[in-house]
Amino acid sequence: MAEIKDPENTVIVELKDGPVVIELLPDVAPKHVERMKELARAGKYDNVAFHRVIEGFMAQTGDVEHANMENNYNPGRAGTGGSDLPDLPAEFSRLPHDRGTLGAARSMNPNSANSQFFINFKDNHFLNGQYTVYGRVISGMEAVDKIARGEPPANPDRMISVKVAADVA
Repeated sequence: MAEIKDPENTVIVELKDGPVVIELLPDVAPKHVERMKELARAGKYDNVAFHRVIEGFMAQTGDVEHANMENNYNPGRAGTGGSDLPDLPAEFSRLPHDRGTLGAARSMNPNSANSQFFINFKDNHFLNGQYTVYGRVISGMEAVDKIARGEPPANPDRMISVKVAADVA
């Protein structure tokens, strides 16, 4: 695993093919970073499916309402829900949507991000300034690259667990 410089602002996502270490960017998008840590600490991201995975584009997950594969999983509704917390205002920045960056998924309303996010498989600069970037993969991108494709995938992969690095003994 990569060297973790700021454990309070780093999350470890356990996938079937290994851990993915994501450095969060509180200086860029503090509200999105806080939301991710709050949901991770509550265990809300554990067992949540990657419900939209497009080859050459991105892998989307984080629907804690409809995509928990161990609790009322609804593949037909996966991707339509959020959390029981209020939506977040956009925190756009000049950071580009490069390979491995974490973006906030949302509806057409820029201020509708909640719990869902995506990891870019490649540089997707056409998203720049339209979706909040609030983290980047610092190790484990090879595990992200192996996530099952589809909208939704026939046999979706899931986030086995999501932990804030500071909480991992």
